[in-house]
Amino acid sequence: MTTLDLAPLWRTTVGFDRLFDLLEDSGQWTVGDNYPPYDIKRVGEDHYQISLALAGFTPDEVSITAEQNTLIVEGRKAEKGSHQYLYQGISSRPFRRMFNLAEYVDVKDAWFEDGMLKIDLVREVPEAMKPRRIAISTGDHQQVENHQQVENEQAA
Repeated sequence: MTTLDLAPLWRTTVGFDRLFDLLEDSGQWTVGDNYPPYDIKRVGEDHYQISLALAGFTPDEVSITAEQNTLIVEGRKAEKGSHQYLYQGISSRPFRRMFNLAEYVDVKDAWFEDGMLKIDLVREVPEAMKPRRIAISTGDHQQVENHQQVENEQAA
């Protein structure tokens, strides 16, 4: 794989450090990093769901941590006696899966269902950050302010 040169973008942008770090880190992903298998679904406009196949794990053996813009799911099987397996096809190895989250994406719920760990995520943009429509006044703005002062004085 060729390397991606982000130098021209660094010279002309401000505040995109995290995005560039994500792009650079994407080149380090390996084919062997596929356990546990997972799906990411868009359930609604601002609602997402991550499903991880965790057959054989219990809720006590899995931890979910939400840090700033990162979701970490870790699992470690508890040792339960000594078994003599003739064949062991169900993986019980420890894992750590990290997901990078966009700004304002929060974890709302997590539960086990049919051997799947499901995690609900919702993007909730604060009102102050949402686009807003700006009214355009007509005429001279100074006259409008003076007219309102005259009306207020007459009313008093």
